[in-house]
Amino acid sequence: MRFGAFIPQGWRHDLVGVEPAEHWPTMQRLARHIEGLGFESVWVYDHFHPVPVPTQEPVYEAWTLMTALATSTTTARLGQMCTCNTYRPPSYLAKVAACIDVISGGRLEMGIGAGWYEHEYLGYGYEFPKASTRIGMLREGVEIMRRMWTEDEVTYHGRHYSLSGALCRPKPLQKPRIPLWVAGGGEQLTLKIAAREADYTNFGYDLEQFRHKSEVLAGHCGDVGRPFDEITRSTNFNIALGETNDDLDDYFAWYRSHFEPIAGAERAEKMITGNYLEGGGLAGTPEQLVESLRAWEAAGLEYGIVYFQEAAYDTRRMDLFAREVMPELTSWEPARNRRAHRAPSAVMAEELRLRPDQPSDAGEARSLPEDSPRQGRLALENVRRSADAARQVGEYPETGVVVITASGPAAPALSGRERPSNSNCGGARAPGDWRFS
Repeated sequence: MRFGAFIPQGWRHDLVGVEPAEHWPTMQRLARHIEGLGFESVWVYDHFHPVPVPTQEPVYEAWTLMTALATSTTTARLGQMCTCNTYRPPSYLAKVAACIDVISGGRLEMGIGAGWYEHEYLGYGYEFPKASTRIGMLREGVEIMRRMWTEDEVTYHGRHYSLSGALCRPKPLQKPRIPLWVAGGGEQLTLKIAAREADYTNFGYDLEQFRHKSEVLAGHCGDVGRPFDEITRSTNFNIALGETNDDLDDYFAWYRSHFEPIAGAERAEKMITGNYLEGGGLAGTPEQLVESLRAWEAAGLEYGIVYFQEAAYDTRRMDLFAREVMPELTSWEPARNRRAHRAPSAVMAEELRLRPDQPSDAGEARSLPEDSPRQGRLALENVRRSADAARQVGEYPETGVVVITASGPAAPALSGRERPSNSNCGGARAPGDWRFS
């Protein structure tokens, strides 16, 4: 199983108490921490108004964060779960995504869905059509994005969108294109779109629902003649983790005390039930979470995206998950040794030996292409940035070898690696959680 993790961005009232000047440093620090722990990817939500009730707490916009994270991380893939198709024209979104894929060195994931949060639509002056219309717009949006990323000039005339000679340069670095995650479990329409277009899906409030939706997806794949196993199935988990049952009780006590001022005691209690105890998440000790995840894995789940409500204030539980849960999953492997899609390799394979007692630019690169000095410089710079980041979290052995591609970030050797021991990425308090579908 592969793992990604959300950073706090305010939507779920997870930056409460953090001074505005510290919002971005907190998010940046956590993204790098997630990267250092071995998660494959860093994720954000695409929303404007906080939940479960709109308040004056800040919410950071998803694609602004994608750009910032592209320049602040070096190895983690970057995704949104999920971008609302109707908040931006899909042609414009395809252009933005292509640019960020280049800026990130080919690390972007495109999570896309039909949208559902009516309060935001009305607040921002967007039309909120019926669900079938929004899903029809999603289908056309996905078709447009695929074409914008792969064709020189796009003309498209659909029911909802029309393009006349649209150009999209630069193209994404990833080939054949940026991976598409179609989010949502609508059985008649959304999963049919996923069967045709998705590299990844994202659905399943609980295990029973996940199994059922998987069967429906398999049926749609059969209808369109696509192998079911071409699609990677993912879901999101709210994580309540304690080293012991008493520690878990402490977490829920913290959850109540921080969320009651926003939503009230009754609603806070219902959210604990809805987010953790009856679906929508996982609660328990490391051993209990491993047992639960193995059942999900047996049902075909290949990718879990986890959310820690308290991450902006304390990363101990996130660290515990990375240390004692992820390695126990049978198919788990360190994120730096794998990529779902890779950027094209203008540099066949080069190695840079790094000596901890020397600056990162003191290494010697070999086999950089003579006919592409610009791409060679980009490759070397990616190695330097990754080496610096790895030293910050103590992940290089005494002597390491980095294998890179010209447009992708470095993948440090992990033998002899030690995990960072820092457990706090902030000093404020957080409120509770919220269940969504």
